[in-house]
Amino acid sequence: MPDSGDVDPFSSPRTMLGSELRVARKRAGLSQDKLGEPLFVSGSFIGQLEAGTRRMTVELGRQIDTILGTDDFFTRNSGALAKSKYPNHFAPAAEAEALAREIREYAPLAIPGILQVEPYAREVFRAYQPTATDDVIDELVANRLARAKLLSDPTTPLLWCVLDETLLRRIVVSKTVMAQSLRHIASLIRSRRIIVQVLPFSAGAHPSMGGTLKLMSFDDAPPLAYVQGNAIGILLDDPATVARHSLTYDLLTASALSPHESLALIESVAERYEHDAAA
Repeated sequence: MPDSGDVDPFSSPRTMLGSELRVARKRAGLSQDKLGEPLFVSGSFIGQLEAGTRRMTVELGRQIDTILGTDDFFTRNSGALAKSKYPNHFAPAAEAEALAREIREYAPLAIPGILQVEPYAREVFRAYQPTATDDVIDELVANRLARAKLLSDPTTPLLWCVLDETLLRRIVVSKTVMAQSLRHIASLIRSRRIIVQVLPFSAGAHPSMGGTLKLMSFDDAPPLAYVQGNAIGILLDDPATVARHSLTYDLLTASALSPHESLALIESVAERYEHDAAA
């Protein structure tokens, strides 16, 4: 077992495991790049493991134990951390999101999970899994709503979203629920907790027509990009790839309405839904 070194006793289990990895790697006289070579991962990936922004898999833990001579320490502890309350394709992103200093997200079709209200989230999950039991849906909804606790801190993480106008116009559940959803977003904007821009239909073609995009920055680890499709998601750490996605996001914000104009549109659409629901 590696010597613990200066590990914060109040750190998360994954952060503590990352700290142990840093101690063991340095004791072996290896740089992050050198440890990454036999594992076929980048030095940046090792840095993210050490910072706790990436989860160590059991197989990776087994290989690290072999390389660093740490018996089965990382195998055992990575196994203990393997379970997640999120779907497999999203779990790495959700875990990284919880540690991020800044999150920038483009959402083309649905309100981002962290901003969803309960009936909206429930309908999204039900549409995706129409034969799932109520207990399964209840658990998925509870986990999604729990992510919103990230916004309980008044300043961190910075959340900046570009929302496609499509998701404002698509009626999920009912016009009443859509009004509630948009008022919730507007409230977070007006409290200066989040930054939101709407990408209007008039913007035409744009650089992220292929799907969603999430960018995450950290205090002590390289940035990550997450791209997602239907039941599939990829967390990317290659610096050139992350930089390319960052440029994509910058181009999206350049094509989107200003934050002030976006808030006005969101509240206008919410008001129309409220009017129609009351009619």
